[in-house]
Amino acid sequence: MSTVDSLVRLERVTCGYGEAPALVNASLDVRPGAFIGVVGPSGSGKTTLLRCILGSVRPLAGSVWRAPSLRTGYVPQVETVDWNFPVTVAETVLMARTGGRRLPWPSAAERREIDAVLERLGLAGLAKRHIRELSGGQQQRVFLARALVGRPQIVLLDEPTAGVDVRTRHDVLHLLGDLNGDGLAIVLTTHDLNGIAAHLPHLVCLNCEVIGEGSPRRVLTPEILERTYGAPMEILEHGGMPVVVDRHGGVDNVVRLRREGA
Repeated sequence: MSTVDSLVRLERVTCGYGEAPALVNASLDVRPGAFIGVVGPSGSGKTTLLRCILGSVRPLAGSVWRAPSLRTGYVPQVETVDWNFPVTVAETVLMARTGGRRLPWPSAAERREIDAVLERLGLAGLAKRHIRELSGGQQQRVFLARALVGRPQIVLLDEPTAGVDVRTRHDVLHLLGDLNGDGLAIVLTTHDLNGIAAHLPHLVCLNCEVIGEGSPRRVLTPEILERTYGAPMEILEHGGMPVVVDRHGGVDNVVRLRREGA
């Protein structure tokens, strides 16, 4: 395959950490300005896919191509963070610097960049606050700010809306949409089909291998969802909109799909 115009391209990648591979023959092309959501059950290889894109996991088979001098940012799962570690918002963001400076205090240019990123993400005035004092949505924005330092071409987010309320989830995804509108390529993983289907133009359904890829209407079908999650699901119409219903979960697990990108 040609890599022209791609930021990252995975071709038939198989990789894992033990005897059983976490990914099998997975292919993905991430282009400038892409906004991709990777959905699938726990243990389906979503985090491993992000690590392959980052280059922190080496494939057992297949290939990973990255654009020369590709700048990447990474937002880990917030639940993996030690909130007792004594660090402020500004210090957390400063951890992202990759230049030669390693002094504990930022340079004037770094302070300006940190202030600009925090203001862009609605965190102005919180630089000296301890991260454990922030709300869940603010904490997620802090780690997004850290990922944005250095002006990456692509940002990878692992479960960015996990453990937050509906309003915060909406705010986070709206912010990501704005950043994507400015040209930033975004790849995120999630268990939240509702948030993904409502906000993202391109989905990858993953369960060790890529089961389906495309717009929500194209890939969120009963066949693809059952192969992805191992449970039967139905597509219904509600209020003029298509919905996906987990037969075992009832209407509380309804997923609304937007008509755009059909």
